[in-house]
Amino acid sequence: MRYKIMFLLVVMTIFSQTGLGDEVKFLNGNVITGKVVSLTDGKLTFNSDIAGKITIDLAIIQTISTEELVVVNLKDGTALNQKLISAQSGRFAIEGNASIRSQEFSLADISSINPPAKPAPRWTGDLSLGITSTHGNTRSESITGSANAKKRTEKDRTTLSADYAKSKKTDDVTGQDETVEDWWRARGKYDYFFSKKMYGYIDTRYEKDAVAELDRRVTVGIGGGYQWIESDEMNFSSEIGLASLYEKYDNQTDSNSEISLQLGYHFDKKLAENITFINDLTYYPALQKFSDYYLTTTGEIRANFTKTFFTNFKTILNYDATPAQGRHKTDIKYFLGLGYTF
Repeated sequence: MRYKIMFLLVVMTIFSQTGLGDEVKFLNGNVITGKVVSLTDGKLTFNSDIAGKITIDLAIIQTISTEELVVVNLKDGTALNQKLISAQSGRFAIEGNASIRSQEFSLADISSINPPAKPAPRWTGDLSLGITSTHGNTRSESITGSANAKKRTEKDRTTLSADYAKSKKTDDVTGQDETVEDWWRARGKYDYFFSKKMYGYIDTRYEKDAVAELDRRVTVGIGGGYQWIESDEMNFSSEIGLASLYEKYDNQTDSNSEISLQLGYHFDKKLAENITFINDLTYYPALQKFSDYYLTTTGEIRANFTKTFFTNFKTILNYDATPAQGRHKTDIKYFLGLGYTF
């Protein structure tokens, strides 16, 4: 590519006549004409009249001009659909019209020119399953499962998730099976983005736990959040809002219903090419009595061994300041399984 550009510059030096079309002026003063195709990741794709399609590093360009309208996206989120006009070194200008004035911008501020169309938003997610069966000195069986799905558009984000676990062991003396774990939970959440960072949300959750005597726990929350980081490598958001929390226990006749704050965050980060850490936390302190609260947090390490298959270890910690009679306040659950992403 270097020799192709050098050859092009030599030809342009010999034939100094400038033709019609888009122009790229280099820092050394040479000019090529043709057609601006696109610019992404700091590389300009240019269809030259002489050398055909070439790729040029934005860092060696002095200025650009175009004969037709092009779509220019700046790093601050500004989108332009204008002709580009040559300007002083390191800058370009746009033509003014009834809706926008003539002005100059730095070439370094360009994020993209004529970027390819974004793919249509689609659902992505994963499924994981763990099964354990022990026979010998101890007889026990367990099954765990998780499912997650998400759809992200420029304006909103929909998230669905569910977890399930059931296990039993056989008493060596009586031969009777005893259930030691039997619970499930589901969640649905919708985020609407008012800007690139700020969003409002609606969050609903449902949970049952037979061993903890929890007939059902239902929460419906509404509030706002801030997306501090959103990328393929790392995501971090925090939220604050209000929630209606309803709890009913099997061993109690009265139910509990209250309005609480809802505070939480979500964080995930790629620790290596195939290893990801995921963590979220939600805290529900009752407005009438902050010492009466419910907290749930999840931590997960996920290792991909192919593009679509992974193994994961997940821990869920729930803390209920007012649990069912005779039950513990803290409940910790562990998952070890194999999963599939889609």
